[in-house]
Amino acid sequence: MVTYTMTSSLYFITFGMGASPFTNIEAVKIFCQNMCVSILLNYFYIFSFFGSCLVFAGQLEQNRYHSIFCCKIPSAEYLDRKPVWFQTVMSDGHQQTSHHETNPYQHHFIQHFLREHYNEWITNIYVKPFVVILYLIYASFSFMGCLQISDGASIINLLASDSPSVSYAMVQQKYFSNYSPVIGFYVYEPLEYWNSSVQEDLQRLCSGFTAVSWVEQYYQFLKVSNISANNKTDFISVLQSSFLKKPEFQHFRNDIIFSKAGDENNIIASRLYLVARTSRDKQKEVIEILDKLRPLSLSKSIRFIVFNPSFVFTDHYSLSVTVPVLIAGFGVLLILILTFILVIHPLGNFWLILSVTSIELGVLGLMTLWNVDLDCISILCLIYTLNFAIDHCAPLLYTFVLATEHTRTQCIKRSLQEHGTAILQNITSFLIGLVPLLFVPSNLTFTLFKCLLLTGGCTLLHCFVVLPVFLTFFPPSKKHHKKKKRAKRKEREEIECIEIQENPDHVTTV
Repeated sequence: MVTYTMTSSLYFITFGMGASPFTNIEAVKIFCQNMCVSILLNYFYIFSFFGSCLVFAGQLEQNRYHSIFCCKIPSAEYLDRKPVWFQTVMSDGHQQTSHHETNPYQHHFIQHFLREHYNEWITNIYVKPFVVILYLIYASFSFMGCLQISDGASIINLLASDSPSVSYAMVQQKYFSNYSPVIGFYVYEPLEYWNSSVQEDLQRLCSGFTAVSWVEQYYQFLKVSNISANNKTDFISVLQSSFLKKPEFQHFRNDIIFSKAGDENNIIASRLYLVARTSRDKQKEVIEILDKLRPLSLSKSIRFIVFNPSFVFTDHYSLSVTVPVLIAGFGVLLILILTFILVIHPLGNFWLILSVTSIELGVLGLMTLWNVDLDCISILCLIYTLNFAIDHCAPLLYTFVLATEHTRTQCIKRSLQEHGTAILQNITSFLIGLVPLLFVPSNLTFTLFKCLLLTGGCTLLHCFVVLPVFLTFFPPSKKHHKKKKRAKRKEREEIECIEIQENPDHVTTV
């Protein structure tokens, strides 16, 4: 148990480092530190307080004490004379069993259902073809969803579902999605605007955009008015005394910052606005625009900054797909090497990797078909899916691999009998705990609910449907266990003998 839990923790740490939504190095360090502290505290809690509680609960159960009231459970004869509510509260569910029974857990109703009904049904030869068809459908939809992955750089995902901003954003995307956000173009150093080369550089930078610019309007004003402003004094003088005083151009006053040094005025900074025409894949094109403009701000003679409040989210998500894949690729390779050293059986590790990969791709593909974008919440849920899948598939797989029964069917039945109840109880309580998320008016919370619901559902499907059927088809083979048992039985028969002494009244069997 410690082995595969440690393995799942290593998966969680490595993928957390590789797939975290943070792009700043300090933020990544903080994230990794928090993850390490959380896992260490979790292990300390399991091996100290939680382990003690398990021991205490086991002693109560063994000595037939009530798990809540810690009092001796009355006998069956005494309970029969009491009301039904008293019987329900004080009964442990094993009144008909012996006090010295070694494993009363076998009489649990889930355990009984799995042993007597489900195991026989899922391993039936007529059920297996339908399970294979079901998995092919699951894999097809998952693959189709993986081909349609889109990043979640939409501000709607960060707003409350009942916020008025959601209505605005949806209307803007529906009717005006062919235009990029209004990009602020800020020139933060003094510039010779009257110079023809500077004017050409500005026009080149603004090419392909619809510009709302005082520079273009001013050049047009000079051209229409037939005014020559080829030097600094004339350019600034006409700008202040004529252009900015006209009513139709007065709104440009806030876009120009003047400074006065003695009797001379200078333009130390200015701004203009750019709007790009985009296609349906608006977010991708905005990212391409940023990737194009930002290097120019460092290489060109004009020092400028481009910004829009939505760029905060664009920058945040532009690396949410590529960087995690590149970094996590190395993490996966490292984890595979470590798990081959830590696990009990290499073949069990192979099956565990296949199962976790199938669950991860299933969650990724199905959440895409469920209109869930790849945002920070979904990425963290995908990281958690690895840990969740390992914790539930590992005990089932390793019990099957190490089982010594004659056939694969008997081995998988034993695995389900030993771990099926615990897995079913854990996943059921996990899914019930997601219900309150439905009542939180937040798109991010609803995204969390969808991803975790798919995580629990896909893990449950693999543990109780896919693995019990596929493990009866493929290795590991159980024939070598059968041969070993036959050899031991034959050797035992060869050394057995019966010695009858001369005294007919005294017969000794050796």
